[in-house]
Amino acid sequence: MTFKTLDDLTDIAGKRVLVRVDLNVPVKDGKVTDATRIERVVPTIRELSEKGAKVILLAHFGRPKGEPVADMSLSLIAPAVEDILDQRVHFAADCIGEKAATAIAGMSNGDVLLLENTRFHKGEEKNDAEFTKALSANGDIYVNDAFSAAHRAHSSTEGVARLLPAYAGRTMQAELEALEKGLGNPKRPVVAIVGGAKVSTKIDLLMNLVKKVDALVIGGGMANTFIAARGTNVGKSLCEHDLADTAKQIMIEAATAGCAIVLPVDGVIAREFKAGAENEVVDIEAIPADAMVLDVGPKSIAAVNDWVSKAETLVWNGPLGAFEIAPFDKATVAVAKHAASRTKSGGLVSVAGGGDTVSAMNHAGVADDLTYVSTAGGAFLEWMEGKPLPGVDILHQQK
Repeated sequence: MTFKTLDDLTDIAGKRVLVRVDLNVPVKDGKVTDATRIERVVPTIRELSEKGAKVILLAHFGRPKGEPVADMSLSLIAPAVEDILDQRVHFAADCIGEKAATAIAGMSNGDVLLLENTRFHKGEEKNDAEFTKALSANGDIYVNDAFSAAHRAHSSTEGVARLLPAYAGRTMQAELEALEKGLGNPKRPVVAIVGGAKVSTKIDLLMNLVKKVDALVIGGGMANTFIAARGTNVGKSLCEHDLADTAKQIMIEAATAGCAIVLPVDGVIAREFKAGAENEVVDIEAIPADAMVLDVGPKSIAAVNDWVSKAETLVWNGPLGAFEIAPFDKATVAVAKHAASRTKSGGLVSVAGGGDTVSAMNHAGVADDLTYVSTAGGAFLEWMEGKPLPGVDILHQQK
């Protein structure tokens, strides 16, 4: 590895350790509705606390645009962190200045303190030098455990790492190790599954992947754009007809790179988009003008599973169909279960993440059976697109 981890941290009892975590979790009626991101950072917090460090948490919540906003205060999240960590979590009403300094001065070894939303200051998102300096003054050591925020060059994700000794937390470490296995230095053949609604949001991703993987499976609504680009009528299916030339160019790039493009050969169609809608399976060339494709069909599932069976590495972003509504979840579930089975038997490294992918894997009941499921949205996508991640790059520079 080219970055330092908690294994490189010794004699930290009494040291002030600034830990960047991702606590940007969904909240409804004052309650956290999905605590996955909190659960992911518990190992790092607990390890540092047990070693006697003064653990000071940095995080953002929502988009307050540089001003204090009451319903975006991390004081709303603190009880959930305390409950999941099973340890008292103190709270400071600011992340810099006197309020932060006073709270830190009152800490004992092993204590955990959550500072207020870093985005309550305009300097955070600007990576402003003065704000970064003020933030760094709170600690002796910096640990980044928020891969999901690593694609942003903000003060708390990148700036502080320039001023303090910087390390990757356990979640960041696990994420980076999984991504290295996924696309950095993978075992081949490598198969990527990319689904979701629109090609327009994933052009960079597809262009990057065709140069790195052996087969690219395209599903979801975006598959219709590729199918239509070949001259096939897709009826009322979700389709970006104006991106036909882009789809053709991606297919040309794939052919040049020796990457197989795997598109649906049949689909599950319906006349309305609702649970239990009357549906049928048709060949992809026989989509009725008044129908829409909402999932890939059984022949397509078999073809995708055949690729998964050949693969040594699988990278997955986006569902194959409208998995939120039965019966249009069949393909996503079937392929996810096959991938999980191969992973559990030791024959496949499987890395999934981004957008609806986590929900899809949870829906299929396989989230714990894949090699790694990333809760990072934008950061995971930008990594798949081959873009630099400032919060990761600065850790590599510190080695």
